[in-house]
Amino acid sequence: MRKVILYIAVSLDGYIADDKGAIDWISGQDESVELEDTFTPFFSGVDTVIMGRKTYNQIVTELAPNRWPYEGATTYVLTHHKETDNTKNICFKNIDVCRFVEELKQESGKNIWICGGAEVAQQLISNNLIDTYHLAVIPVILGEGISLFGGFTRKIDLTLVKTKKYNGIVEVIYNQKQI
Repeated sequence: MRKVILYIAVSLDGYIADDKGAIDWISGQDESVELEDTFTPFFSGVDTVIMGRKTYNQIVTELAPNRWPYEGATTYVLTHHKETDNTKNICFKNIDVCRFVEELKQESGKNIWICGGAEVAQQLISNNLIDTYHLAVIPVILGEGISLFGGFTRKIDLTLVKTKKYNGIVEVIYNQKQI
């Protein structure tokens, strides 16, 4: 069965964006040092990307305006807007994310990446639908912003699989604890 993986950068205090929605704070402690590429090996195990509309807009307007960065995978953008601009690899859907992810898990294929944003991730976390949490903890405390775990009130036990540190960033990978 396919795994649902939340792969995301987060501040030490649990934010995925600052209070203006910006992510320009995502860097190591020494900005002159190139970040290690842990994304490429991760992305090779993915064929489906799920994100919210705000994350999609940030990608196409700020992060990669000239080229879609997730070629080779099918991307689903979850939105409440009526959309007609689907492409070969990008589909806009107004659908319940939890039910949709449960359906996708039953299909054959590689892993499913939850790219963002907070609303999508929080719904899946609340319904215990994340199999693996792959978090890159950035050496910054934002104090406020868009919380990854905001309003979350239920306990989910996890098992540490791996840690990696470079340039002040600590990547942690946790799987759901098997009972």
